[in-house]
Amino acid sequence: MVDVRERGAVTRMLLTLVLLIFSALDVLFFFLPTSNFDSRVVSVYQKESPKFEGALEVNSILTKTQKLYEGDLVGPGSIAADSEGTLYTGLADGRIVKLEGDKVVDVVRTGEQKANCGTAEAEAICGRPEGMRFDKYGSNLIVADAYRGLLEVNPKAKTVKDRTIYFTDTSSKWQRYQHDYSVLEGDNTGRLLAYHPKTGEMEVLIDGLHFASGVQISPEGDYVLVVELGASRIMKYYLKGELKGKSEVFIQNLPGFPDHIRLNSRGGYWLGIATMRTDFFDLMQQYPRAKNFIAKVVSLPWLVTNTAVKYGLLLELDESGNITRSFHDPTGRVIPGYLSEVHDDGDVLFFGSFFSPFVGRLELKD
Repeated sequence: MVDVRERGAVTRMLLTLVLLIFSALDVLFFFLPTSNFDSRVVSVYQKESPKFEGALEVNSILTKTQKLYEGDLVGPGSIAADSEGTLYTGLADGRIVKLEGDKVVDVVRTGEQKANCGTAEAEAICGRPEGMRFDKYGSNLIVADAYRGLLEVNPKAKTVKDRTIYFTDTSSKWQRYQHDYSVLEGDNTGRLLAYHPKTGEMEVLIDGLHFASGVQISPEGDYVLVVELGASRIMKYYLKGELKGKSEVFIQNLPGFPDHIRLNSRGGYWLGIATMRTDFFDLMQQYPRAKNFIAKVVSLPWLVTNTAVKYGLLLELDESGNITRSFHDPTGRVIPGYLSEVHDDGDVLFFGSFFSPFVGRLELKD
């Protein structure tokens, strides 16, 4: 009987051979266009993902998730609650909506209304609200739109104003809908930025990030965390104290590609995993020429879609960056991945997803 580890080693050897062949073909067919794709090695990327043991031990907790508003939402990637506990989310068609009872109520659009809103081609026109938070009074909604920038929405007045503090720029090369190209290329033009309303100044806190995504300020306000999706890690930037202005790794070598990070009710953080890592992707990150050749002959979004593993995963981290709990759907039947963000309501979690057509609801039972 063949050991599972031996089968895994053989698989990795075969994949390595294939990637070496692709690298050689890229040299031979150097003249083929690559659509501005310029692959590189991601030096901070770990070669092998962590084992599913300890706090990462496989379970089926996410399969108990209830799907809310299924079919009425498209890509509710971020969720925020106002002072009365009403949930708001931003959709792929540019709308910001309020979830009241069993109804989805339109609040405002960040862009123009077109017939093809909700498609990748129309995002730049229709808008794509991503991360969102209410201010400390729970009245004004702060929204980061991938194309409109940083906005302040007054849900009652249904108006939009410019304003924000900490946010990310995923890439200065690729648009949001081209995230597959950015991650596969190893693009490191992402940034963590701060806007200071009193002075009107914009400040770059960290640059050189691999697809910078979610942002979360610590409960004490002494540091800010930024998700580096393309490197499967989270960076920590100090806002106060002796280390003010310096950054360090908060956690690395995550089992998948993280998206948004949020505070939880136990004093730590919830981290949504957008999609799982695979042996093929981990190896491919070490062979930039192979990636260049693949980009010449295959649609990268098609490749990502057809090699992705359907697996739902949510991680809980403590204040030191250790994984303390993990919720799984190993079948991918309820949560197939694409888990962007979590809103913690104490005894209940609400899940946002940049792709799925619903908001997830999970009751926590210790």
